[in-house]
Amino acid sequence: MPTTLCSMKNGETVRIIALPPGMSGRRLEALGLRPGKMVTKVSGMPFCGPVTIMLDGRQIAIGHGICCKVTVDPIISGEDVSR
Repeated sequence: MPTTLCSMKNGETVRIIALPPGMSGRRLEALGLRPGKMVTKVSGMPFCGPVTIMLDGRQIAIGHGICCKVTVDPIISGEDVSR
């Protein structure tokens, strides 16, 4: 069931489904986020602070507003994550 990255719990791994349109989506693509990529939410700061994710072995901080526009699909335990 698709949801947004900011609504995921810390430590959850998700597959990116869609990025926001426009310049913000292109900026996320420049950081390496693309549909189909697996990311793990490391932390979300309180009061709409930045969200930290783990992507390809590196941590990236994304603003809360943009993070809430990234559509993701939670990974069910036992699911093949090699895609």
